[in-house]
Amino acid sequence: MRRSRNLIIAVAAAVILGGGGLIVLGMGDDDGGGLLPTSLSGGEKAKPAGPSPEELARIERAKRAKQLDAALKLVAAETPDFSVALIDKKTGQTYAYQGTTKFDTASIVKAQILACELLKAQDADREPTEGEMALATPMIQLSDNNATTELFEHLGGKSAITKCNKRLGLSQTTVNKAWGLTKTTATDQVKLLSKLVDTRGPLDADSRKTAFSLMNTVDDTQDWGVPAVANPGETTTVKNGWDTRSADGGLWAVNTIGRVTSTDGSVNVSLAVLSHNNQSMDSGIELVEKVAKLTREHLKY
Repeated sequence: MRRSRNLIIAVAAAVILGGGGLIVLGMGDDDGGGLLPTSLSGGEKAKPAGPSPEELARIERAKRAKQLDAALKLVAAETPDFSVALIDKKTGQTYAYQGTTKFDTASIVKAQILACELLKAQDADREPTEGEMALATPMIQLSDNNATTELFEHLGGKSAITKCNKRLGLSQTTVNKAWGLTKTTATDQVKLLSKLVDTRGPLDADSRKTAFSLMNTVDDTQDWGVPAVANPGETTTVKNGWDTRSADGGLWAVNTIGRVTSTDGSVNVSLAVLSHNNQSMDSGIELVEKVAKLTREHLKY
């Protein structure tokens, strides 16, 4: 009884001295009593157990990326060389498979030339001239090579586009005076695509609108590649590139770059797939579309 009374007195004293927060003293199993104070103060909140929703989302994205890696390795075992990169603006996820491997651009460089032409007009505090748009429009919509060559030279050729690349953050792209032989990476290409829509990037609102309107209205015969992954009701932009040279033994380089978005903002993805050593243009298109679709299947955007 004396021991119980002493314990009650000790608890009461602890309540008084604890400043209002109840301090419960738990007695040990033995008479020596390892007394373990546990605070139940109303001013403290218990920390949630386990990972946060953000951490769980990161874990899930990493899991999906590994699954995509495995799927692409199976494709790579049977097909020509390819690379793919993606930026999901909604989730912040980036993904790359062979993302820093260099490929010939072929005609996807035309999106880069367009961005440089728009920047040149901005620098002069003017809209693109009618003559410039008369070249830029068929360059993108029809992939017109003659218009591209004329605009490339108008901008200052290799040196001017190289300088422009620095403003666009394209550190892995090497411009060739034969513009179609420019070397680039999938990682650089999704960076370019992001700059074409970045409200804090080098392109102003009018330039971004021009780039979108051209890349959203390519000729039906060139509406392949990235658009193949879009669901009904989603919006796409695209620039494709294809080329065959005797130096490559007649094999084909086939590339596609573009964006997929939805009006509710749930989809906001930049995607680039580059490839070479394809037996034909058609087989190259089949490859890049297959790879593009795998990114959506596994990354769930």
